Amino acid sequence: MLFNSFTFMIFLPVVFLLYWFVFKGLKWQNLLILVASYIFYGWWDWRFLILIAITSLSSFLSGLMIQRYEGNRKAQKAVSAVNIIINLGILALFKYFGFFMESLNALLGSVGITMDWPTVNIILPVGISFYTFQALSYSIDVYSRRIQPTRDIVAFFSYISFFPQLVAGPIERATNLLPQILNKRTFDYCQAVDGLRQILWGFFKKLIIADNCAEVVNDVWGSMGAQTGLNLFISLALFAFQIYADFSGYSDIAIGSAKLFGIQLSDNFRVPFFSRNMREFWRRWHITLIGWFTQYVYFPLGGSRCSRSRNIFNILVVFTLSGLWHGANWTYVLWGLYNGLLFIPLILLPSQRYHGTVAEGRALPTGRELFSMSLTFLLFILGLIMFRAPDVQHIVDCVSRLCSMSLFNYHGLTMKMATSLLWCAGLIIVEWLQRHRQHVLQIDGYRLFSYSAVRLALYASMVFMIFYFAGQVQTFIYFQF
Repeated sequence: MLFNSFTFMIFLPVVFLLYWFVFKGLKWQNLLILVASYIFYGWWDWRFLILIAITSLSSFLSGLMIQRYEGNRKAQKAVSAVNIIINLGILALFKYFGFFMESLNALLGSVGITMDWPTVNIILPVGISFYTFQALSYSIDVYSRRIQPTRDIVAFFSYISFFPQLVAGPIERATNLLPQILNKRTFDYCQAVDGLRQILWGFFKKLIIADNCAEVVNDVWGSMGAQTGLNLFISLALFAFQIYADFSGYSDIAIGSAKLFGIQLSDNFRVPFFSRNMREFWRRWHITLIGWFTQYVYFPLGGSRCSRSRNIFNILVVFTLSGLWHGANWTYVLWGLYNGLLFIPLILLPSQRYHGTVAEGRALPTGRELFSMSLTFLLFILGLIMFRAPDVQHIVDCVSRLCSMSLFNYHGLTMKMATSLLWCAGLIIVEWLQRHRQHVLQIDGYRLFSYSAVRLALYASMVFMIFYFAGQVQTFIYFQF
């Protein structure tokens, strides 16, 4: 089921009303969450439910077995390892099997060896990378004694499949979401209203910013041979806004929807385009994924408490795996390595470690801050060449065109391109003004919006713009991950 569908517009309020007015007990509410989540996920293909059930059951049982072998760390380690192998094995089979087989065939073919390895065409289950990581966090945290295992199977299955964030995150750790599922929740009017505001802002970003930018980006990349370097560069900038508005828009809808049910999900984006270097950028972009790799890969490898060369190795491993997590393609691996190489000098230089929000206490950034933010954005969009390109040859073609004199050929902007750039400029302005808040529509504290008529006018105007200026409907980008 898609957030940007009429079906979801019916589904969400129905579940909300049942949740608070019919299923009032904690166990009944958790059961409703589980049933609603499985309906939500099975809407694409009911067969996907088998996989998420296997993943959930494996992790649930591993937690109980780890508790059973309390005092026997060797047995607990074996149980945890088996669960990790099962979950990553399912992920590898459905997402990476074809990629590994094709890569192996190509490698052997390069030295004159022809092998008829088996290949299969498997549909990639929606959101499998997200819920697999969420399930793994539970068994690892139980093994590491960060959380006690639960015997409530309904609550645990609800934790894995909680429908607002099931398909594209945020990736929740057991230490944050599971206790909220296990404990009684009460309706909070202010939290629910704030959730509705965040949902509205998420839809605005997705339907107005992301979908309009997508039309331009798809047109440009669909006819790359006929494009100038300047048009390609503009399309990369628009793609940066597309992927940001698309993914952060989904996160806003997910976080806002969870608030309706008395659950607080983790922030996934914090105005990343105002970052002053790539280190700060990755503390503000897809926060829960980077946090997951930091906790469960970077720290176990030794983190920064080791030699400088080992620390560099650890960073490259994290970013390479992060790139591979995004897709079974060498372009994503290159994208991960690119960002890792940009990250290394910044983490080794204490002077480049920024804390707090840019231009703290000031209306405008300094010249140095503006330059740093612009350079960071430039480095990010150049990396998107690898993220957007379908293969390595397209990366080479795009870079060649960007490095040619056609980068300076200006023939005017199309109406769609100019309109998209204006929407992006508007996004930057309002996010700058609200950069200290969780989302743009947290307007409490502004005297102007203390009047209900003004607030209603704002919401009505946003709804009008969504219906009137929305781009052609596009699937959420991160559904494919």
